[in-house]
Amino acid sequence: QVQLVESGGGLVEPGGSLRLSCAASGSILTIYHMAWYRQAPGKRRELVAIITSLGHTDYVESVKGRFTISRDIAKKTAYLQMNSLKPEDAAVYTCNMKISSVSRPLSVDLYWGQGTQVTVSS
Repeated sequence: QVQLVESGGGLVEPGGSLRLSCAASGSILTIYHMAWYRQAPGKRRELVAIITSLGHTDYVESVKGRFTISRDIAKKTAYLQMNSLKPEDAAVYTCNMKISSVSRPLSVDLYWGQGTQVTVSS
């Protein structure tokens, strides 16, 4: 069974930085993409950043130049470095990976982490 576990959320002042991590575990064959979503109260969930199996990255316009998604393939871990944080970045951040597993080698499934709270406030 595949699991994603996030860490790194917390409270930070405007202008500060946080680094989120998302580690995948289980019988994984291939990770096709790693992504970070966020959802603030009363708002729809949005895709913040994504990194493909080829290493291509893309970001929602509001975080370009401030956030960086990266990965450690050997550790099956995705990272989201968030700099120059703004109050409007506050949300629950959740990682998502598209994975094929040993138990379902012919399928590609989406897995989600449990979410980690990011609060930006002075």
